[in-house]
Amino acid sequence: MTSEATGERLQKVMAAAGVASRRVCEQYIAEGRVAVNGEIITEPGRRVDPFTDRVTVDGTAIQLDTSRRYVMLNKPVGVVSSMKDEQGRPDLTRYTNRYEERLFNVGRLDADTSGLLILTNDGELAHVLAHPSFGVEKTYIAKVQGEATPTTMKKLMAGIELEDGLIAADKARIIGAASRGQTMVEITLHSGKNRIVRRMLDAVGHPVLELVRRQFGPLHLGTLPVGQARDLSKVELGRLLTIARAESNPASDLESDPA
Repeated sequence: MTSEATGERLQKVMAAAGVASRRVCEQYIAEGRVAVNGEIITEPGRRVDPFTDRVTVDGTAIQLDTSRRYVMLNKPVGVVSSMKDEQGRPDLTRYTNRYEERLFNVGRLDADTSGLLILTNDGELAHVLAHPSFGVEKTYIAKVQGEATPTTMKKLMAGIELEDGLIAADKARIIGAASRGQTMVEITLHSGKNRIVRRMLDAVGHPVLELVRRQFGPLHLGTLPVGQARDLSKVELGRLLTIARAESNPASDLESDPA
């Protein structure tokens, strides 16, 4: 816990983090809506360390360290999820170079998959979100070959036996009617196994033709154009940090994301 003789005043760092004006932050504190490291604070004179203390407002986490950056990218097909590709393929530096901070990707999407990818310089958050024990849900839209049926969706949710074990989707549904021998499928799962969406759909006889990740935990791609990036909103960041901080003891080994 931060010593009362050190650190910065709570309302000051909250205001600097963009929570609200200093006066409004003082009001939040007085109303008992602010907690530091799990302890409700009602006195605005409390001093905190913005780099180590964890603060919540109404139970939602806020980031006091203003040096941290969180960006959502709609990764195009053909771009690899790395900062340098040994084969010389397009990589993520074309997007990260525009920021002053040194950003890196949270997890991966393979080169043939487009969609939501998080870029950040927050190593702790990246470690938790990328680790399979965290179990963050990801939602994909896949165009698959063949006319998929509700029975096939039930099979995906019941579990598919692959070479590395039984894998089940959390949700799976058909979007619209099949057209020209192709079907649009929405699938949600939390597995971190490599290329798991493609492998599952291939196993039930519907090879993936196109694959887009639309959602990562509480984050939605929305109308962000392909190849564009934007900072997370305060609301989005709060939701992401709240979920990430709820994971108390993430293990040490990371896996790739399931695309």
